[in-house]
Amino acid sequence: MYNIIDLFCGCGGLSLGFELAGYRTLLGIDNDKAAIETFEKNHKGSIGLCTDITEITKEEILRTINYQNVDVVVGGPPCQGMSIAGPRKLHDPRNKLYLSFIRIVEELQPKAFVIENVPGLVSLFKGAIKDSILEEFNRIGYTVNYQILNAADYGVPQLRKRVFFVGLKNGKKFVFPEPKILFENDWITAEEATSDLPLLEDSLGNEIEHYVSEPKNEFQSFCRRNSKVIYNHQATNHSEQTKKIISLVPEGGNFKDLPEGYRKTRNFNVAWTRYHSKRPALTIDTGHRHHFHYKANRVPTVRENARFQSFPDDFIFYGNRTQQYRQVGNAVPPLLAKAIAEQLTVYLE
Repeated sequence: MYNIIDLFCGCGGLSLGFELAGYRTLLGIDNDKAAIETFEKNHKGSIGLCTDITEITKEEILRTINYQNVDVVVGGPPCQGMSIAGPRKLHDPRNKLYLSFIRIVEELQPKAFVIENVPGLVSLFKGAIKDSILEEFNRIGYTVNYQILNAADYGVPQLRKRVFFVGLKNGKKFVFPEPKILFENDWITAEEATSDLPLLEDSLGNEIEHYVSEPKNEFQSFCRRNSKVIYNHQATNHSEQTKKIISLVPEGGNFKDLPEGYRKTRNFNVAWTRYHSKRPALTIDTGHRHHFHYKANRVPTVRENARFQSFPDDFIFYGNRTQQYRQVGNAVPPLLAKAIAEQLTVYLE
């Protein structure tokens, strides 16, 4: 069994995917206290450290994991400075956090590493950050390959593109896993992902909810395999005005489908977007409330977003509702991480 540590771990979607592929998570590090609570309670036997990653030393890491061997370092350095949603400044301090990732890999010398980030990083500043990542890891002895993957191609009911960098110490070049789903009409849809959950049309829901049917497909069976009840499935209490506007948006529609008088209430390309039941969800955000359920007139619950990310139902999110939405939205989809982890195993033997 290979050991991993997860840097910038958040709630631990990336490390969960590795665990599903048979790896063992020793440690997760993040500066978000609520995310670390979620990480620790869901990664049994793992340690969560809430600290500034730029300050942590090799000795602190090794002492914390009782000097066990680290085979793989994984993580998703924060991408606000690199994201198309944020200001694109090369010298944004947030862009320097990946240098801490590189430092820790250099100090620990694992067999491999995996970095996840927004796809815009590849072309940002004419590829300067991407080139820097490749050069720095090459300098410390890793052969690196990168690729942009769409989560929907790997059994995740969400159209989410992310770039992954995988580096190997043994000189081999990592070849990314082939898509598990080869045709768009086989993608898992929003309805297939969540149709066994209460719709919550006339109720905000309770702390513990119950399934409304047996699992209807393989994905639902995967999500429910260790769970008898549903957590984190409570609806947002929207105003009557908001509910009315949502009700005017057809499946797969957005603000452009609203009557003239309502269009300017939120006037940007993802505003008032309703998911389509027969397609995967769009990229989950961190709780900005721009995306709505394919049928109910409300934003998805934390649990519905977790399903769209491919978290199993026994993975419970902690902190307040805002923190829970942020944890889910920032996570790497576990089933996508699992596909990469399974492929990586071949190179570690």
